[in-house]
Amino acid sequence: MGVTEFLATYITHFIELTGYITILIGMTMESMVFPIPSEAIMPFAGFLIYEGRFSFLGVIVFSTLGSIIGSLISYTMGKYGGKPFVNRFGKYLLLDYEDLATTERFFAKHGEWTIFITRFIPVIRHLISIPAGIAKMNIIRFSILTIIGAGLWNTFLTFAGFYLKQNWQLVMKYSKVVDIVVLAILVLLIFLFFYRHISRARL
Repeated sequence: MGVTEFLATYITHFIELTGYITILIGMTMESMVFPIPSEAIMPFAGFLIYEGRFSFLGVIVFSTLGSIIGSLISYTMGKYGGKPFVNRFGKYLLLDYEDLATTERFFAKHGEWTIFITRFIPVIRHLISIPAGIAKMNIIRFSILTIIGAGLWNTFLTFAGFYLKQNWQLVMKYSKVVDIVVLAILVLLIFLFFYRHISRARL
């Protein structure tokens, strides 16, 4: 069993075993400051839809519910705690301050529509709710833009997983090439994570 097949098999099995609650919790954390990418959750939920174990409606409802819950938690953190709260407790939440500063500038430049746009942008989508809270953005507009943006992104990833599983035999035909690409990406991500945190710790 190659790396790609191993990851796909065991992640899918874990999500199936724990049910929709894993999607809900995972997407809640993904929409906060925790480094859990939706790309590591939603496509495998799409696998389970193809296999008839999950329903498409259930996956989208629970994933989007998780997205709005996590976003509202971060929004509340920014609105009522502000930068002092973030500066004091952010390290316990694995918050990257440089990424947050970049996200704040992005929000200040592009306005409230940033809440929708950044749902499709890695890293920034994890943090965008904090500057929205600090800016005391209208919570109804914030919630609507979050639900629409997160819902579309979650739907896209779910469909991607569904069609990937539908063509899984073709993927496995080129499994060695796919394994090399997946391994290269994993190594690069691990390297970047440690490089960024170690280099900043020295400052």
